[in-house]
Amino acid sequence: MSELQDPRVLFAAERTLLAWNRTCSSLMAFGFVIERFGLFLQISAGESLKTFTFQRHFSFSVGITFVLLASFVAIYSVFQHIKVLKTLNPAEMPAGYNRHIGIITNAVLGLLGLILTAYLIRGFL
Repeated sequence: MSELQDPRVLFAAERTLLAWNRTCSSLMAFGFVIERFGLFLQISAGESLKTFTFQRHFSFSVGITFVLLASFVAIYSVFQHIKVLKTLNPAEMPAGYNRHIGIITNAVLGLLGLILTAYLIRGFL
């Protein structure tokens, strides 16, 4: 349990959670771009599709891995943040402050990443 009695501890934890949110959003976007770039290469190959089959599968695998990594980190950061919140004293919590919006945001981001993964896999098959 924290002994600082300072609300800035809560806000530091919130900033850390939001930093993880930005990191996960970037990883997810990067994975999506990598996956779609392989599709672009396949389409631009035209008749010589067989030469780009390996690149398409490789970019698909790497892109999906980035999206899944982002989803995992977003969901894991929620559990880490909840652990930190449990260590804070009531004096470190401002009255009426909603501590759950960051948690909800990261959880939704993680779930959206899983939905995006399902969408990309369905489009690949």
